Amino acid sequence: MTSTGSDGSDAANTLLGTNDPAPVHVCGGADPRSPFLLVSDHAGRAIPAALNDLGVSAMDRMRHIGWDIGIDGVGRILAGRLGSLLIEQVYSRLVVDCNRAPGHPTAIVTVSDGTSVPANAGLSAEDVTARRMEIFDPYHTRIGEELDRREDAGLETFLVALHSFTPEMGGVKRPWQAGVLHNHDPRFGRLLIETLRDEGLVAGDNEPYELTDTSDYTVPVHGERRQLPHVELEIRQDLIESEAGQTEWADRLAKALPEARTRYHTLYGRHPMQEGGA
Repeated sequence: MTSTGSDGSDAANTLLGTNDPAPVHVCGGADPRSPFLLVSDHAGRAIPAALNDLGVSAMDRMRHIGWDIGIDGVGRILAGRLGSLLIEQVYSRLVVDCNRAPGHPTAIVTVSDGTSVPANAGLSAEDVTARRMEIFDPYHTRIGEELDRREDAGLETFLVALHSFTPEMGGVKRPWQAGVLHNHDPRFGRLLIETLRDEGLVAGDNEPYELTDTSDYTVPVHGERRQLPHVELEIRQDLIESEAGQTEWADRLAKALPEARTRYHTLYGRHPMQEGGA
């Protein structure tokens, strides 16, 4: 199953033109009863033509500041392995960060890891609104629609937000191979940490980032508010830069996520509204 969101050609659009890609890419879904919904906030690195590459060099746009390196490959392979639906954001996080609430200081950055983003300086309220309405909103609307559909069908849902992180930040090496982030409901996240560590992996608990009510958007809004089992998973980018690494990690997660789900059922049972599923 493959589909896209708005094609950007609506007459009301002020940012995306007819030749710009749609803001949302949806793939996978071979098993409509798969308990996992995969989402990827930073999978893409497209820039609307109207923004002239944001004034950022091609080399810098390929860095971790522009997207979550390798997570597109991991997500698509993993969706195939699990039969799950994957919803991806197509545009670079330098245009608008779809894992930040509108108005958050880092939703549209002017500097990222020492790199200036000239086109993001001095934006008008209309400019900011266009990025939200044409990129941010369609992505989160699509996630919400899928969760509504699953709820209406009585399907069990574990929301998995896929990310990747740079091996070094500010001159500090990051030893974790993966990081599992959680906040108000850590149950599924901690079981996934346990599962990964059982495989001999160095899995961080809220490392290298801490998930909070204000630092993130996707999990708080789509996971916590709906009281769904959820996790935000980070993989170190040097491990998934290559196709081989992406396949390795997708295969690993295709085993770890169902195992963590089994442990979750053993400890907590199922959500009363989610009695379906295998």
